[in-house]
This record gives sequence, C-alpha cells and structure tokens, in this order.
Amino acid sequence: MKRLVVLGGGESGVGTAILGKKEGFDVFVSDKGNIKEKYKNVLKNIEVDWEEGEHSEDKILNADLVMKSPGIPDKAPLVKKLVEAKIAVVSEIEFASEYTGATIVGITGSNGKTTTTMLTNHLLKNGGLNVGMAGNIGDSFAQMVAESHKDFYVLEISSFQLDGIKNFHPHIAIITNITPDHLDRYDYKFENYIASKFRIAMNQTQEDYLIYDADDAVITDWLEKHPVKAQLLPFSVEKKIENGAYLENNKIIINIDKQHLEMSTDTLTLEGKHNTKNAMAASTVAQLLKIRKATIRESLENFQGASHRLEKVLKIQNVQYINDSKATNVNATFYALDSMKTPTVWIVGGQDKGNDYLSLMPLVREKVKAIVCLGLDNAKIIETFGSVVDFIVETTSMKDAVKISKEVAEKGDSVLLSPACASFDLFTNYEDRGDQFKEEVRKL
Repeated sequence: MKRLVVLGGGESGVGTAILGKKEGFDVFVSDKGNIKEKYKNVLKNIEVDWEEGEHSEDKILNADLVMKSPGIPDKAPLVKKLVEAKIAVVSEIEFASEYTGATIVGITGSNGKTTTTMLTNHLLKNGGLNVGMAGNIGDSFAQMVAESHKDFYVLEISSFQLDGIKNFHPHIAIITNITPDHLDRYDYKFENYIASKFRIAMNQTQEDYLIYDADDAVITDWLEKHPVKAQLLPFSVEKKIENGAYLENNKIIINIDKQHLEMSTDTLTLEGKHNTKNAMAASTVAQLLKIRKATIRESLENFQGASHRLEKVLKIQNVQYINDSKATNVNATFYALDSMKTPTVWIVGGQDKGNDYLSLMPLVREKVKAIVCLGLDNAKIIETFGSVVDFIVETTSMKDAVKISKEVAEKGDSVLLSPACASFDLFTNYEDRGDQFKEEVRKL
C-alpha cells in the first residue's frame, strides 16, 4: 500500500486525504498549526491518522508521495528534505487531476481570476453542462473528484498550486493578467513568478487552448520568448483580434474558428474595464464549449459578482461605502481606484509584499481626497502619498478606520476599502477584513 502524506490540514489537505483514502493509499495528515474541529471530524470519520502542532519527520519522510498545501513554501526545511530524499511533492490540483477524466478549464492570473472562475462556471452551468467549480475558490478539487462525477471542472489556480504540478493538463487555460505579486515567495524576481503562472500551459498540446490578455505586455513578451504548444485565443479592449475576443463600439466581439458572437457591454452586471476582460475570457470558454449564444448573453446579464470585490455595502448620508478587501496587491487596487467616479476616502494598508505604489500616483492625485492607513507598518504608503494627499491618518483597527472615514467623507463621496496588501498583520484573511468593514459600516 502506497503511503500518502498530506502537509496541511485545511480544505485542500482534507480533500486530498478523502481522495487518497478512496484510491487505496495509506494516508497521514500533518499540520504544524491547529486543525479545525470540522476537519478533524472528517479525518476521524474516514479513519485517517493526523497530527497537529508539529511535523514528525519519522512519519513523513517514509512517504511515497507528499501533497503540500499551497501556503507551505518550497524553501521550508521539511520540503527540502523531502526533495533531497527524492520523494515527489505535489499540489492538490496535481494529485486530484490524476483521478478524473473530466475536461478541465484552469484559470490563473494576479487579478480577476476569482471573478473569471465564477463567471465561467455560471456560463457553463447555465449552458446545461455538468460542471464543478473548485481550486483556490470554494470546495476542494480533490474532494469533488472523490465524491462526485463531473464532466467539466472550472478551477481557480494560484501560482503556488502551479509550482506543485508535474502532469496537470487543462484543456482550456486562462491567464487573466500578470503583475508583481507574492514576490516574497519568488526570491523577489518577477520573472520567477511569471514562469510560475505559465506552468498552466506547460503540458498543453496543439489540441488545447490558452486564453490570455493581449493588452498585458508581460504576457505577450513572455509568449514571444517562450512559445507554447496550445492554440492561442487572446482578448483585448485596445485592439482588433483576428482569432479571439475584442471590444468595438461598446460591443464584445468573439471570433473562434469562424464562429462569431457579439454582445453589448451595456447590459453586463459587472462594471469596469477589467470586468469586460473577465467577461471576454469566460465567454471565450463558453464559445469553445459550444454554449448557445443566447445563453451566454443572458448569463452575463444576471451574474452576481464575487464578494469582497468592489462590493457596494451601504449608502449613508449620501456617502457610498465599498468593500474591495480582496484587493491584496497594487494592481487590484489600481482597478478599484480607476473605477471610482467620485472623490474617494481610501482605506489602504496591511502586510506589504514588496509593493511599489508609484503606479497608483496618477489615480490618487485625481480621485483620492484622504487616505486612512490600516496596518501595523504604513511608512511606505505615507512616504509615497504624503506630498499629494493632504489628509493621511494611521489606524490599527477597522472600527477606527471606518469611524475616521465617516468624519472625513462629505456628501457625494465614496469610502473605498482597497488595501493593496495582504491582511495577515491585523486580520485572519481578506474575508475577515471585508466582513469587519461591512460590520462597522452597518453600525454607523
């Protein structure tokens, strides 16, 4: 019996344990932190051994295969030991994909991947396909493979998950965009991070498709120097595309192998240029998989966006409060500020991942009347914007941040939480940060 060791007892780890057990592995789960009660109960039910608070090397280094959670870096001493011992270390995406014959749509990118994943799933589901959505979003992919039989999977995939693939092979891959993010995990070298994202296409053949943003110079430059085997289907809001999707007179136009689809952007529920791109990417998938044109149009008109992404919370005394807690990097915040049409009180800050805020300067000059810092170390934000914004204040709790924002905002303004940083200095995760924001706004 082959031994499968799972490092990390969260959603992906426990999902892998369920699938591993079903496929006849001797499974052991090890988590350096604490395992949540609900996950412990699952592991007890399926009779899988587990440990928490430590990694016992004697129980791990005898593995035939190791699945490590995306949060554990490749540089961790234990992972290095496993690699030295020539034990395969893979991600959940890699492990689970070996046990399904379903058609896989894999979606990666620095921003927009959650919305694009949800939108693609929405289009395929409305088109009558038997589809599951998993990966970085929602349920564990491995658990889904173990417990249900889907014909299609739409997977949101992070660069960390792609670092752990060997044979993973999506029939359709999407790269929404690539901007500097998570550089702390990639030796602060942007090219390492780009290479990681492009791993999504490494096992694709001429029968497969790569959908990507043709307006993104990082992607187009990389493709010129590192050609892929898949058929390329670019999308653009700036130029006309022969085979792919583009924007003309407020219409999305998609041409794939003589199949033509047109739809107006006026009826899209999601606002902003970046969401037009997300809609193009998702619609290209739907077109490839032969979903009816009418269904694609209707689905785009009734789609509800991702929570914590430019989510309108409440209007109080004619001030709109917007929760964009999911903006954990500078580029995501760029989109948020770009979509603002009123003077803005901007709540920003958190755990910095090597951020360069200068790209936001023109938008901050144009739209931001006040900055409320919400983080333990705000020096870089203050240094960058101190000379262009008159009002900058530091806070370390959501309660204070919202209270001060209310005092500064006047009728017709917006208060935007778009932190451009990770949340781990003050919050459990970006959802916790967004939920606390909504809670404090409701108390005003």
